[in-house]
Amino acid sequence: MADEDDIILADLDDEELVKQMFDDLYDGLKEEIEEGVNILLGRNWMPYRVLTEALVGGMKIVGDDFRDGILFVPEVLLAANAMKGGMAILKPLLAETGAPRMGKMVIGTVKGDIHDIGKNLVGMMMEGAGFEVVDLGINNAVEKYMDALVEEDADILGMSALLTTTMPYMKVVIDTMIETGVRDDYIILVGGAPLNEEFGKAIGADAYCRDAAVAVETAKQFMARKHNELAAG
Repeated sequence: MADEDDIILADLDDEELVKQMFDDLYDGLKEEIEEGVNILLGRNWMPYRVLTEALVGGMKIVGDDFRDGILFVPEVLLAANAMKGGMAILKPLLAETGAPRMGKMVIGTVKGDIHDIGKNLVGMMMEGAGFEVVDLGINNAVEKYMDALVEEDADILGMSALLTTTMPYMKVVIDTMIETGVRDDYIILVGGAPLNEEFGKAIGADAYCRDAAVAVETAKQFMARKHNELAAG
């Protein structure tokens, strides 16, 4: 594999470069991803094209292999970190060009719970799929979720819990949203090791997501539906 080190990204044509970026993302090589993004931008690629074809395309492979048990959390975190390097370059440019929005998610661990690895992974994978993500961190009270949803003009609320004792707090948040008449304005996704589909249904969430890859697919489906409804309405 020694000759791998000799690859000069700038010498590759667009198609080869994107393929190489898929490999570099998979291997969590942040500097190479940043370099690849800059090369494509220098070749007059639109920022949104770089995002979707090079970064989101690469993260889809990571997500699929994570779902299928080929990759594990540490490797996915490395890939997501490399993706973040590329995103940091693209974000200001995407804002300038008014790129189409996949959707915006507010995510946080519920009150009383300080576990965040799963939540962080979901946030990173969502960013990897082109969503905007606002991470509220751990131990979030209902008011914090409610305020963030309004302030951020979010589409999706993601809540996670790792303790059976904190799971019921998700219902508190959803019930409050119902009481204040805003429940139907948002897609609510819940996750965490002790949860299951029945629990998600029982508390009134739109979906329970067993892992980060499922969360991304579910969010995409719900947003596509939302966009279709808006177009039809």
